[in-house]
Amino acid sequence: MATASQNTTTNGRRATGPRLIALVGPFQSGKTTLLESILARTGALARQGNVRDGSTVGDSSAEARAHAMSVEANIASTEYLGDHYTFIDCPGSIEFAQDMRNVLPMCDAAVVVCEADPRKIAALQIILRDLEDLKLPHFLFLNKIDGATEGVRETLELLQQASRASLLLRQIPIWQDGIATGFIDLALERAFVYREHAPSTVIELPQTEKEREKEARYSMLERLADYDDALLETLIGDIEPPRDQIFDDLARELREGLAVPVLIGAAERGNGVTRLMKALRHEAPSIETTRERLGIPAEGPPLAQIIRSIHTAHGGKLSVARVLRGSFADGQTIVSPRGEEDRIAGLSRLMGATASKQAKAEEGDTLAFGRLDHAMTGDMIRDAKTATSEPLPSIPVLTPPEPVHAFALVAKDRKDEVRMTAALTRLTEEDPSLVFTQDPASGEMRLSGQGEMHLRVGLERLADRFGVLVTAHKPGVAYRETIRGAIHIRGRHKKQSGGHGQYGDVVLEVAPRERGEGFQFIEAVHGGTVPRQYFSSVEAGCRDGMQRGPLGFPVVDVSVTLTDGSYHSVDSSDMAFRTAAKLGIAEALPKARPVLLEPVLSVDVWVPSEALSRTSGIVSARRGQILGYEPREGWEGWDVLKALIPEAEMSDLIIELRSATAGVGGYNARFDHLAEVVGRPADAVVAHAAQQKALQNGH
Repeated sequence: MATASQNTTTNGRRATGPRLIALVGPFQSGKTTLLESILARTGALARQGNVRDGSTVGDSSAEARAHAMSVEANIASTEYLGDHYTFIDCPGSIEFAQDMRNVLPMCDAAVVVCEADPRKIAALQIILRDLEDLKLPHFLFLNKIDGATEGVRETLELLQQASRASLLLRQIPIWQDGIATGFIDLALERAFVYREHAPSTVIELPQTEKEREKEARYSMLERLADYDDALLETLIGDIEPPRDQIFDDLARELREGLAVPVLIGAAERGNGVTRLMKALRHEAPSIETTRERLGIPAEGPPLAQIIRSIHTAHGGKLSVARVLRGSFADGQTIVSPRGEEDRIAGLSRLMGATASKQAKAEEGDTLAFGRLDHAMTGDMIRDAKTATSEPLPSIPVLTPPEPVHAFALVAKDRKDEVRMTAALTRLTEEDPSLVFTQDPASGEMRLSGQGEMHLRVGLERLADRFGVLVTAHKPGVAYRETIRGAIHIRGRHKKQSGGHGQYGDVVLEVAPRERGEGFQFIEAVHGGTVPRQYFSSVEAGCRDGMQRGPLGFPVVDVSVTLTDGSYHSVDSSDMAFRTAAKLGIAEALPKARPVLLEPVLSVDVWVPSEALSRTSGIVSARRGQILGYEPREGWEGWDVLKALIPEAEMSDLIIELRSATAGVGGYNARFDHLAEVVGRPADAVVAHAAQQKALQNGH
């Protein structure tokens, strides 16, 4: 049974114990700066660092500093008024969003950092949708209030477009000469004046602000009363509700996802940070409420969820985990969902790139577990001694989206090919939205992900952490070829070199089939001119001959009929007939009017409605055939464009699409059919294939 100190209730008691808070928001909204300000304000840092000069706790990796952006989740912990908090600063770019999605289910609450920028509303909507789908309580922190040009009400109307839950304004700014110099807390009915990098000072509510405060406060209470009949009756009776009732309602409606509290501030100046921390302290749920949301019983053996895997250059693998139940100690043996056991080799609390040793991971803690070689991101781990056979809880997850961009990779040093495969496997373990595959037809090693920057950062990690240097280029297109005409051909293989010779002789009818029907082999021999025992060898030889056609690509949609032939009672063999059939196919295909085929994909592109016209132009310019448009189901203000696009035109589509949609457009694609390519485009493809073949042969 949980203790009172762990409970989040509506009877005046607040949640305590370790809490995990995600900082999320659109790209460049100020999340890393807010984390830095929180750490400085709570005494975890002696001085607040700056993103511009690379002195922050967050964005400490070489890749983040090089690109001046968050490219991974950054973790830091602090104490505030006796409570422990772990904050996870999540990347804002859609390309690195999976790091956010991995951690959100285990968080107690999220702070959504945003600003009054219409261009970022679609990005904000994507993030809020993830939070809403997980039923994760969240605050909005309206950042950069010191540079705001719109009124807070106008800003709230703008932001409300992105949220399905009602936005509840908790503070209003105090303006002086067009600059926000402080704020009024509508729940406390107190006014505060900002101080640079210091807690705000309470001041007497200015006379000029009293009417505005009264109106804004009543509006907040009306929204709260939408879900509290007792409060509604109080308001109707023109009675001032007790302050405790207001705070209880704020905490309950936050926890139940009925409302999203909106706080204001300027993270770079440290404004609004203390009030944010007090809101988290009094209203953010604890691990007990998070367990309830996830459907995990309070009683049972120790349980933790891995939210991030980090392969360090010298310290081995770290598995960042949230302890959901019980506790874990250094040296303890844990078991993964697949039954694999690992021994914890050290526990540490992370502060950006630095770590401090811990003896134990208590319930609610978020710590790094050392050298859990078998455990992976998303795994729920248990104590090996007390683990039972009962199934693990099924928790909600946000699965990685389909890749939209890919590089073909070649190790710069051939000796690194084996190391490259192992390093790529570790890289994709750290980031499940990166996908490593080897194309069976071309043999290409491919790294796929959520955009060009996503892949480039992956390759930088490959070099920095694993010492593997690669060259990257566009992946090849799976071209095919077929024939337009039918032809009869004789294939003969005869060789005599002492002892048994080789003899095989076949007459083949080669003809085209309908698109998508594949290869067909028919036996129509009469009179035993080719013994039945060699039919399968003839078919195999035909398939061999179609591995590479006269245009340089595999041949598809062809029918081959064996009509006649001859054999030798001594020199005929399976290999001889297979070779004869391959020779016959090789001679027949160039004479049967070969034609190049390219794969065409069925593509669904989703974009904000205002970008639909630009997107249509992008698709049309890529030889795309637009099939139609429709509203994106469940996404107000978004549309889906359906089209057929050749695979050859898809390689950098996402780059152009993101450029046209402020970084939020996306798509999924699947193979639809093969289509003929003729004229100069076909000539260019065939010439390139011949050149590549010559290079492979050393010419």
